[in-house]
Amino acid sequence: METLNHSRSLRPAALTMGIMTLCFLVILICPMYSLFSKAFLAADGSFAGLDNYREYFSTPALSVSIGNTVTVSTASAVLGTLIGFLYAYGLTRTNIRGKVLFRYAAMIPLFLPTVVHGLSLVYLFGNQGIVTGLGWDIGLYGRTGIIISEVIYTFPQSFLMFYIALRYADGRLYEAADTMGCGSFRKFRSITLPSVRYTLINSLFVCFTLAFTDFGAPKVLGGSYNVLATDIYKQVAGQFDMNMGAVVGTLLLIPAVISFGVDRITSGKNSGTISSKASRLVIKPSAARDAVFYVICGAITLSLIIMVAVLFMGAFTKYYPYDMGFTLENFRFNDSTGGIQSYINSIIMSILTAVFGTVFVFLYAYMIERSKAPGFLKGLGKLFSSLPLALPGMVIGLSFIFFFNQQSNPLNFIYGTVVILVLANIVHFYSVPFVTASSALKKLDREYENVTDSMKIPGWKGFFKVIVPLSLPAVLEIFLFYFMNAMVTVSAVVFLYSAQFKIASIAITHMEEAGDIAQAAAMSLLILFVNVAARAGYEVLVHRIKKKNEMRSLAEETSGERKKRSALKVQEA
Repeated sequence: METLNHSRSLRPAALTMGIMTLCFLVILICPMYSLFSKAFLAADGSFAGLDNYREYFSTPALSVSIGNTVTVSTASAVLGTLIGFLYAYGLTRTNIRGKVLFRYAAMIPLFLPTVVHGLSLVYLFGNQGIVTGLGWDIGLYGRTGIIISEVIYTFPQSFLMFYIALRYADGRLYEAADTMGCGSFRKFRSITLPSVRYTLINSLFVCFTLAFTDFGAPKVLGGSYNVLATDIYKQVAGQFDMNMGAVVGTLLLIPAVISFGVDRITSGKNSGTISSKASRLVIKPSAARDAVFYVICGAITLSLIIMVAVLFMGAFTKYYPYDMGFTLENFRFNDSTGGIQSYINSIIMSILTAVFGTVFVFLYAYMIERSKAPGFLKGLGKLFSSLPLALPGMVIGLSFIFFFNQQSNPLNFIYGTVVILVLANIVHFYSVPFVTASSALKKLDREYENVTDSMKIPGWKGFFKVIVPLSLPAVLEIFLFYFMNAMVTVSAVVFLYSAQFKIASIAITHMEEAGDIAQAAAMSLLILFVNVAARAGYEVLVHRIKKKNEMRSLAEETSGERKKRSALKVQEA
């Protein structure tokens, strides 16, 4: 009888897990197969072998893009990692004031599309830029501009990695070093750097990959300086050479796959480095150190604030730099570049991405971590869930074209609709929410499922009544992550949007192409406002949940103490 009941309980879990894995197969594996197969086919559909790759590398104008991409990506990775480390060190290992402000300011680039980073640099260092007008021309367009923009893009990613790594340290090591008379530099070299070496390696690879695969900055600032991301755009959108676009797409995968492997290795080696007996690190007073890092963090924060300030200047002035009068006309967007409807479309797409992405990710993570589904399905689910981390946005968008645009595909009807944009975003940003959901679920006691089983309560009731409420902060975090990234994405959707459903980040690109940079700045501010509002709403909700949980815990402790006192009185009587 027990075996029969167990087999019956397995059926819903196996069926649900099987359906979700099949969905993942359709929206991830099949499109990627279409991309790779396209790279080895001729224009007429016949097998071409490596001919497309030979043609690409034998064309000087195209093959030089690889060298350019490696150059800007290497410089961006080194600078982004260095600045991210210094900023994180200042916030975790010094006594500077204003740490909360600095921490939130570091997130500013995440609230805006990478196209906008380039737009802000145009206002500052372009031919008519503010700094250029003061007599300092940095030669923005080309390699210099791309590197600066990519550093802005990669800095928050690096900062977050180092911020987490540096916050946790064993104070006993530093106390022992002090008793041995080690100086500050010796402690930094012998204790601090070794403790973050895997984070350093990971940051370099992540920043390199982000810069290697980014489309927004090179599109605005590249000029005649070609990189692989703009090559794909020119091959597909300009020349409709899908086969050559697939070739470049596969090349974009190389650093992403390497970065993925490095992340797997470093995350494994970097786990469990802090002992349970570790003591809290006490930061010693040092006026000189704090002054240096206050200047560093202040300068970086000021630069990020200026980046947003020039957007306000451009959006609310009549005709920069010739007529600096105040106006709201720039918020009356031209329909030819998308109009205000593109902003509304972005919000719709982002909400749909956040809702369906959160539901799929959390349910799939639950099925993998806590359900009674077969082990081989769980293993396959974990494999599929880690793959999106190695896929650049442009590669996902390109693979979706090749797969969903086939007339023989029964899912062809979603091509050119908001559905395909939502699916692309869910896949593109899937891995981080999955890790978040898995981590939250692993922290929950297994007894919850055992209790529901023993009381013969349906599993779905236990999931909605117990698991989801306990994991609500993680669910909200996943929702916010999906929403914000869908609002700012360019690369994943640049090939997939239709004229009937243009989104704000693409509209900004077209505004910049048409020379309407004031309207592009205005649209950028609208994206910034909605993302800041979403972040503020998230902070308020999480604060209320934590406060509610604390009050509940306090009430339970108080109730427990009352019961103990009552029991003692009864015993005494």
